Order: sequence, then C-alpha cells, then structure tokens
Amino acid sequence: MTTTDGDLTELREIVAEVLEIDTDELTDTGDFVEEYEADSLRAIEILARLEKKFKVEIPQEELAQMRNLKGVGEVVGRYAAR
Repeated sequence: MTTTDGDLTELREIVAEVLEIDTDELTDTGDFVEEYEADSLRAIEILARLEKKFKVEIPQEELAQMRNLKGVGEVVGRYAAR
C-alpha cells in the first residue's frame, strides 16, 4: 500500500488529536518532541491508533523513525505494504 492523500489526512488527524493540537498546526516535518512537546506515552498512543486504524503491526523500534508526520507516513506505508 502506498500512502495516499486520504491516508495522509487521516494520519494528520490521528497525530493532531493525540498531540492535542489543531491539524493546521501540524506540519509534515515538525518534530513531535521538540515542537509539540510529545512524550513517550503520546508516541505509543500514536502507534497504537495507527495500528488499529490501518490494521498493521508496527514494532516499537520504529518509533525513532516516527518523529514527524512525514516519518509516520513512511513507516505506516512500509508496514501496510506487507
């Protein structure tokens, strides 16, 4: 599966909801920790919601690559393609 515009919109909505910000505030390359003050619990919550929404299993080791929306899209796309 490639990440479509619709998928990216859903990713943005999920991440923004967990980070408790508006979707307009969330940029593709904004660092979740540095710019949005995310902690490890929020990272795991994002991971869990993505797994449920896209019906994929993503190892927690991938969290290091999921530091911004672009990284999230890449990881989800990689695992959804399996």
